Amino acid sequence: MRLKSIELNGFKSFAKKTTLDFGSAITAIVGPNGSGKSNTAEAFRFALGEQSMKSMRGRRGEDLLWNGSQLIPRAGRASVRLSFDNTDRMLPLDFDEVAIERVVNRDGGNEYILNGSSVRLRDVTGLLAAANIGTSGHHIISQGQADRVLSANSRERREMVEDALGLTGFLYKREEAERKLAKAAENIREVAALRRELAPHLRFLQGQMKKIEDAQKLRGDLMTRALEYFKRESVYLRLARTLLEEERSSPASESITLAQRIEGLRAQVAAKRNDAGAGELVRLEAESRGAQGRREELLRQVGRIEGEIAAHERLARTVGPGLPAEETLRFAEEVEKNLEQALALPERELKERIKSLLSAARDFLKRLGRQDSPQQSADDLLEKKSRLESELKRLEEEEVRVAGAIRDLRHEIESEKDASREAERELFAAMARRSELEAVLSGLTAREGALAREADRFKTDIAEAAALAGHGLLEYESYEVRGADGERLSDADIFDDLPAGGQGRATQEERRHKIERLKIRLEEAGASGGEEVVKEHREATERDQFLERELLDLEQSAESLGKIINELSETLAKRFADGVAQVSTQFDTYFQTMFGGGTASLSIVEEKKSLRGAHIEDDDLEQADDSDELSDEEEETEEGIEVSVSLPHKRLKGLHMLSGGERTLTSIALIFALSQVNPPPFLILDETDAALDEANSKRYGDMIEELSKKSQLILITHNRETMSRAGVLYGITMGSGGASKLLSVKFEEAVAVAK
Repeated sequence: MRLKSIELNGFKSFAKKTTLDFGSAITAIVGPNGSGKSNTAEAFRFALGEQSMKSMRGRRGEDLLWNGSQLIPRAGRASVRLSFDNTDRMLPLDFDEVAIERVVNRDGGNEYILNGSSVRLRDVTGLLAAANIGTSGHHIISQGQADRVLSANSRERREMVEDALGLTGFLYKREEAERKLAKAAENIREVAALRRELAPHLRFLQGQMKKIEDAQKLRGDLMTRALEYFKRESVYLRLARTLLEEERSSPASESITLAQRIEGLRAQVAAKRNDAGAGELVRLEAESRGAQGRREELLRQVGRIEGEIAAHERLARTVGPGLPAEETLRFAEEVEKNLEQALALPERELKERIKSLLSAARDFLKRLGRQDSPQQSADDLLEKKSRLESELKRLEEEEVRVAGAIRDLRHEIESEKDASREAERELFAAMARRSELEAVLSGLTAREGALAREADRFKTDIAEAAALAGHGLLEYESYEVRGADGERLSDADIFDDLPAGGQGRATQEERRHKIERLKIRLEEAGASGGEEVVKEHREATERDQFLERELLDLEQSAESLGKIINELSETLAKRFADGVAQVSTQFDTYFQTMFGGGTASLSIVEEKKSLRGAHIEDDDLEQADDSDELSDEEEETEEGIEVSVSLPHKRLKGLHMLSGGERTLTSIALIFALSQVNPPPFLILDETDAALDEANSKRYGDMIEELSKKSQLILITHNRETMSRAGVLYGITMGSGGASKLLSVKFEEAVAVAK
C-alpha cells in the first residue's frame, strides 16, 4: 500500500483546495515558521480519525476551519482527503484505490467518507488497523511529541508499542469480543430472569394440565365403560319391549273376547230378576271389578313414586343437601329435557347450551340452597308410598273377601243341579278365566312400567354421560360388545346375558354404578375451561422452551467468546513479548548509532492498580456472604513497558536525568526502532530533527534512508541534511491573505528558504 496524495480544503490555514502528491519514497515539506507546513501533519491526524483537539492544536471543532481574512471569507466546512494505492490489498477492500475523507462543519458535526460512501469512525479505524495504522499516532511524530514515548507512563507506552507492533487489530477483536461477552452475560441474566418469572405460572399450569390429563383419562374410561353399558342396555330394553309385546298379544286378545262373553252372560244372569243368587253374583262381580281397577291405579301411582324416589336419590348424590323435592324434580326434568335437545346440536352449540345449563344450575343452587334437601323430599315420597301400599293391602284383602264370596256363591250354585243355573256357572268360569288373564296382564303391565322407568333412566344416563364424555357416546349403537373369548356378541347373546331379575342384570347394574362413580369423579376433577388452560399451557411451555433454547445459545455463544478472548489474549501476549524483544534489539542498535555507544533496552513490567466499586457478580456475593468478608478495594495486574538506557561514559539512573538533546536522540532511536520491527505504510516526521547538530543530523539522515526502504516518509523539516535525502520537496508559504500556499521549489531554493 502506498500513500498517493492528500487534499486539504478549508482546513486551518489552507483556505483553498490544496493537493500534495507523494510519488517518492521520501517527501519533504519545507517552509518558514508560521507558513502552515505543520498543519499538513495535523491534516493527516484529522483524516485518520484523531479525536483529541489538543493533538491538532485546537479547542473546538470550528478551530479546524479556515477562519477567513479580508480577501478570503471564512469556510463553512473543512475536509481532508487521503488517497491510497491499494493494489496489494493491504487495506481489506476490493478497490485498487481507496480514498478516506473526513469533513467537519462549523457546527461541529463530523462525517467520514470512504470511496464516496458515508461510514462510521469505527469503520475507518478498523480498516486502517489492518494496515498497521493505529490510533496512537506512532506513524505521525511531531517535534513536541517525539519525547512522548519517553515521558509516557508504562501503560501508555505499552499502548504505543502495541499500536506500532500492529496488534491494534487483535485488540479491537478482543475488545469487540469482550463487549459481546458482556452483552451476552447481560442477555443471559435477562433471559434467566424471564424464565424465573415464568416458572411459577408454568408450574401452576402444569398442575392444571395434570388435572385435565386425569380428567381425560377418566373421560376415556367413562367412554369405554359407558359405550358397553349403553349398548347392552339399549339391546336389553329393545328386545325386552318386543318380548313383552309378544307375551301380551295372546292374553290381551283372549281378554277382549272373554269380556264380550262375560257381558253377554251377565245380561242373561241379570234377566233373572227374582233370583237372589243371580243378583248377588252380578253385584259381587261389579265389586271385584271396581277393586281391581282401584288396585291397578294405586300400582301405577306407586310406580311413579318409585321413579321420583330414584330421581331424588340421584340428585342427592349429585348436588347434595339444600334442595326441595318438587322444585328439584322440576329442575331435573327441565335439565333432562334441555340435555336431550342439546345432544342433537353441533358441538359448538352443544358447548354453549351446556354452559347455559351450568349457569342455570348455579342460580338454582344459590336460590334454593337453604331449603329442604332432596333426601327430605325422598322421605316424603317414601311416606306417601307407604300409605299407598297400605291402601293396596286393604284392596287386596277386599279382593280376597269378594273372591271368597264369589267362590261360596259359585259352590252353592254348582251344587244345584238345576239346568237354569248353567248361565251362572258359565259366568263363574269366564270370571275365573278373566281373573287369570288379568293376573297375567297385570304382571306384564308391572314389567312394562319397570321397563319404562328403566328406559327413562337410560335416557337420563345418556344425556349426563354425553355431557361429560362427549358426543362420541351417542354412537353406542355401533359399539361392538365382545365376550370373554374376544368374539363379538350378537344382540341375542347380549339379551340372553341380561334376564330380568337374574345375575346378568345385577352385573349390568354394577356397570352403571361404576359409571356413576366415574361421572362424580369427573365432575370433581373440574374439567371445565380445559381448552383455555391447554392453550395457555402450550403457549407458556413454548415460551419457556424458546427461552431455554435462547439461554443455551447465549451460554454457548458466551463460552465461544470466552475461548476467542483467551486465544486472542494468548496471541497478543506472545506477539507482544516477541515484538518487545525485537524492538528492544533495534532500539539498542539505533541508540548506539545515535550516541556512538551505550546500551538501550525495553522490558515488560507488571503493575498493580486498585479497582474501587468493582462490579460484583452474584456468585461473588454468595462467596462473600459465606466468608463475611467483602473488600471495597480490589487489585488488578496489568503490563507496561519500561525503558532503560545507559549513555557511553556516563552513569545515569533514569530517563529523567537525560538532557534535552539526549532525550530527543533517545526518542528518535526508539521511534525508528518501532518503525523497523513492524513498518507502517507511511511515517510522518514533523521537525523531529530540529534539535540535532550537524553530526547527529547526518546520522539521522542515514537512518531516514534506511527507514524509507520499508515505509514511505513525509518529512516536515528545516534541516538541510534531511532535505538532501528527499526525492520530492514541497514548499509552503503564507500569502498576503493569510492562507497557506503550495509552491514548486527547487532543492537549492528550498535550502535558501530553510535558512
